[in-house]
Amino acid sequence: MVPGVRPGLVVDGALEAALRRMRAATLGLLLALLLSFPATAQDVSTLGPAPRDADGRFVNSVGELTRGSAGVRFPFFLRRIAGSFRERPGAPESIANDGAFLRENARHSQPTVTWIGHATLLVQMDHVTFLTDPIWSDTASPVSFLGPRRFVAPGMALEDLPPIDFVLISHNHYDHLDLATLTALAARNSATRFFVPLGNAGLLRESGIANVDELDWGGSLTHEGVRITCVPAQHWSGRGLRDERRALWSSWVVTGSSRRFYFAGDTGYFAGFTQIAKALGPFDLAALPIGAYEPAAMMRPAHLDPEEAVQAALDLHARAAVAIHYGTFDLSDEPLDEPPRRLRDAAAKSALGESSAWVLRIGETREF
Repeated sequence: MVPGVRPGLVVDGALEAALRRMRAATLGLLLALLLSFPATAQDVSTLGPAPRDADGRFVNSVGELTRGSAGVRFPFFLRRIAGSFRERPGAPESIANDGAFLRENARHSQPTVTWIGHATLLVQMDHVTFLTDPIWSDTASPVSFLGPRRFVAPGMALEDLPPIDFVLISHNHYDHLDLATLTALAARNSATRFFVPLGNAGLLRESGIANVDELDWGGSLTHEGVRITCVPAQHWSGRGLRDERRALWSSWVVTGSSRRFYFAGDTGYFAGFTQIAKALGPFDLAALPIGAYEPAAMMRPAHLDPEEAVQAALDLHARAAVAIHYGTFDLSDEPLDEPPRRLRDAAAKSALGESSAWVLRIGETREF
């Protein structure tokens, strides 16, 4: 014993320090567990159901959206027809991806996101692999020879994909619900499950896709240990002249034990981002559309511009945002390379920060 030192003093000090470390670690673990749990059903129920008008058609929370006068819309459609026959500079860069890493990662489930093009992402997290709004077709149109055409090939061949556990569909516009791709995916793996907003299941079933679940805003289902929740968006639907707003549109949240992912699909800026964050956030990654915003008189109510996408990421409490829905198809008037430049500039001037605004090359895989 050291003279003048009370027995146990050194041991007690070390023990106290160890206890402090244990308490800090325990609090950190509890916080992580709290963030990993899905929101309660009561929380999610505040997001729905989707409103309808007297005719039974779905409407947005702000009512029917304006889409420009005939003087704006008619010339716009003429430009899109002309675009079927001309090149446009500034398409996104593409890199080769043979899918080998992703097929291997399907067993290990390192959280990754891969941009296939347009609103199509391949996401791996919490031991599931899924696709968002998959389209491998050359045109986003009811006919293959006319309509908005693809400027950049998909970032991966369909046959190189890892096994797909499920598919998320945001709405029935041709650049988001591509029946040729969906039937190919269903034929490739009969176990693949398809999640669609209300009113869209029949379209898939008519094409022979049986494994379909449709949800209203606020509705949730579990698949292979992750929670899939249909949440609001500000957009519209329609594939023909008489079916406008007969089927619902949505965004989606996938909640697992380690990651939370938000897929906006296609949407204008609205208060729903804050409501979604309150019910189901924060998010590790938010996939947000940044293109198809010109002409503004026609596009703005139903699409995000890059600055609005940055604000949406902040509203959602997203740790990072990945840009989608630009540069792949001839859908609008802005230069193809303008959206990512504006996104980076806006993010750099905001609390999000440029490093958290991800602009992927088509075919690129990034961990999150």
